[in-house]
Amino acid sequence: MSMSTLKIAGLILVLAIGFSCSKNDSDGTRTVNVRLTDNPFNAEEVNVDIRSVQLRHDDVPGEDDGWYSIDTEDSIYNLLELQNDMHVLLASGPYPYDRIHEVRLLLGDSNSIKIGGVLYPLTVPSGSSSGFKIKIDKDLAVGPNDILIDFDAALSIHKTGNGKFMLQPVLRLK
Repeated sequence: MSMSTLKIAGLILVLAIGFSCSKNDSDGTRTVNVRLTDNPFNAEEVNVDIRSVQLRHDDVPGEDDGWYSIDTEDSIYNLLELQNDMHVLLASGPYPYDRIHEVRLLLGDSNSIKIGGVLYPLTVPSGSSSGFKIKIDKDLAVGPNDILIDFDAALSIHKTGNGKFMLQPVLRLK
């Protein structure tokens, strides 16, 4: 083989390696998957109406106050079906930032608890307005990033003196 042929082959090899590396990380996209699970609780159902999952990307308030919404499966979830290492995907989508400071769950009005065959409304103070937040402070890698939130129903549900049920979520990262 001539020296010029070797140089051309070497240049092609360098370009091929460079192209394949840049193709894998070219857009720097981070995908965030937020999943939900629950610890055991003595009730027949604990239903939470999750409408939106948002991620806080910045400590400095701006136009969006640092919150970024990702695609959320707007649905009612029975937390008791998410026990014993079961979980459900709440939200998933591209996220253009390098770090997440907090995760926020915004709830709807169709929250309930079933005890002794009776379905009771579950009052959620500020669940639909400011939502429930959990600090995370996590640097993200390019590609998929999973977040598993443990919604502890046993510590989150309180019966009031007048027989109503309140939801004050205790959320943890797993």
